[in-house]
Amino acid sequence: MLSLIDAIARPGGGAAPGLVLPFERTVGDEVQGVLAADDDGARLAVDVVLALLRDGGWSVGVGAGPVDEPLPEVSRAASGPAFVRARAAVERAKARGSVVPVAVVGPSDEPGSTIAADAEALLRLLGAVAARRTDAGWEAVDTLAGHGGAGAPQRATARALGVSEQAVSQRLRTALWAEEQAVRPLAARLLAAAGGVEDGEQDDDVQDEA
Repeated sequence: MLSLIDAIARPGGGAAPGLVLPFERTVGDEVQGVLAADDDGARLAVDVVLALLRDGGWSVGVGAGPVDEPLPEVSRAASGPAFVRARAAVERAKARGSVVPVAVVGPSDEPGSTIAADAEALLRLLGAVAARRTDAGWEAVDTLAGHGGAGAPQRATARALGVSEQAVSQRLRTALWAEEQAVRPLAARLLAAAGGVEDGEQDDDVQDEA
């Protein structure tokens, strides 16, 4: 799990935008990290959550809210409402018995509570879409991601896969790729909003557990 997360949050060994404290193992097979309560941190949270759901076998909890400052050098030594909420979110994700074991817990009052619930519902929907994606769909999606800088990414993807552009387009439609790309920013905005309801500077804590 740490290797998977580090590939997203620490590409090339450096911190991705939005990473405050790196993910690290705490107890057992539990992993915890702290992300910034801004657009970068929220986008990174969505990327990490969906990567773990795709990998399978993990219960993922997101606690949105403030952390106690000053922050320590490692996340396992940090404290604050975000960590308490992350623990509650993990336990709820584990207990749900859903095919998409993810939960988001934010402030208990409104509008934070509703915003967190909306973020959770959207992440669960994205996870469900990914869980139903075929191997051919993932192959097209992953190859396209690797050619994002190309002038014609679908054409480059077709060449890489040895299939026609029409075949790539069909795979992407079946995989609901365009729909996922449209919804990801909304999920990130909801997470950022859930973490920013309370006063003061806040961070989103994302805690992932098997």
